[in-house]
Amino acid sequence: MDSRVEAFFDSVKGKRVTFCGIGGSNLPLISLFQEKGAVVSARDRRTREALGKTGDDLEARGVALHLGETYLQNLDEDIIFRTPGMKFTLPELDAARARGAAVTSEMELFFDLCPCKIYAVTGSDGKTTTTTIVSEFLKAAGKKVHLGGNIGRPLLPEIERVAPDDVAVVELSSFQLISMRRSPDVAVVTNLSPNHLDIHKDMQEYIDAKKNIFLHQNAFGRTVLNADNSITAGFAPEVRGQLYTFSRRGRCAYGAWVDEAGRILLSQGKDDTYVMDASEIKIPGAINVENYLAAICAVWGDVPIDIIRVVARNFGGVEHRAELVRELDGVKWYNDSIGTSPTRTARGTLSLYDRKIILIAGGYDKKIPYDDLGPVIVGKVKTLVLMGATGPKIEAAVKAAPAYEEGSPKILHARSMEEAVEICRAEAQAGDIVSLSPASASFDLYANFAERGNHFKRLVNALK
Repeated sequence: MDSRVEAFFDSVKGKRVTFCGIGGSNLPLISLFQEKGAVVSARDRRTREALGKTGDDLEARGVALHLGETYLQNLDEDIIFRTPGMKFTLPELDAARARGAAVTSEMELFFDLCPCKIYAVTGSDGKTTTTTIVSEFLKAAGKKVHLGGNIGRPLLPEIERVAPDDVAVVELSSFQLISMRRSPDVAVVTNLSPNHLDIHKDMQEYIDAKKNIFLHQNAFGRTVLNADNSITAGFAPEVRGQLYTFSRRGRCAYGAWVDEAGRILLSQGKDDTYVMDASEIKIPGAINVENYLAAICAVWGDVPIDIIRVVARNFGGVEHRAELVRELDGVKWYNDSIGTSPTRTARGTLSLYDRKIILIAGGYDKKIPYDDLGPVIVGKVKTLVLMGATGPKIEAAVKAAPAYEEGSPKILHARSMEEAVEICRAEAQAGDIVSLSPASASFDLYANFAERGNHFKRLVNALK
């Protein structure tokens, strides 16, 4: 075990530690800190009844629970962990910091203690796929990889087993990054567009949070930026270490790009190195070409070209991302529940197919605009099935599109996923493609996009 890790866990013995938010990254930490001798409590806005078995298990282990609307009252512990979705600037957290408490998060502490090289990825779209590609590259190159973060797996519980020669590959959300003051060795920003404006006070706060992925690097760090995205391209002057960019539109002086013949090249000054043809990438879509360009920049010099090619030809993608569920009566059904924003749906699902599709869209409202999605839907969708709070906003954007004509696309409404699938079943004919890609978050009906996607898949697989 690394000496810093050992010293840290020695220091928490007898300390009062509380976890704000019961679930996700915090549940494994509650067990870990109890094992290390801390006096552990947990706090959550949910009621005791809503916690159910989780609450039973915690109380049986002696974890004090603070629940309900007043769950942050008397926040007087020595160490306070916030869950990523909790605002960093809550008055209760500010007051705790002011009296000298350590207010942190799972990922912040992992970065402080991690003894090995860290590759981290953020962005509005493509970050999970890019993170996974980076991890696949490094695993294929023989590295022991610790994959986690916003991708769904906390890494701090395994910090004692991380060796200096291992690598950590981490997906980071804006909620994790907003309070981080340590950057990874390799930082990747896939792209940026409006997102999570229901939580962030404005777009600038969202952008500033994302920038923490590279702002705290030293001269030996590497930052990878999307040259085709105006926001990320604008970060370049603030990069302190090595800067790589990637582009599908033109040559990068240092970085990965696609030429007119569809070849992926890695340039370093005047030297261009052929990597592979973009057509060799197994997972479809322009956004996945971008994801590979970003990942190639991240691992360049650590992973040989032949391994990059093998992974590209064989990696089949990540669940809930343009995932083929089944083909029934000549109709292909796809699950793209990860489409949680307008740009994600426009640049993902709506860029993939050679025909107009039947699209299920709508969900929880993150207070982001849909104006740019409307024209894309008009050009790519034959039947639009809308549900959730954003359904009316998407419909308005479609009808405001210059090329919209009544009935093109046909617009229908559903009150549930069950009804949406039934409508699509009735509308679809042999040769059609049906895709769930909501362009919205899931929180109106589901805990997360994965739960939504799994429900959709169960319904589709149950069709006779």
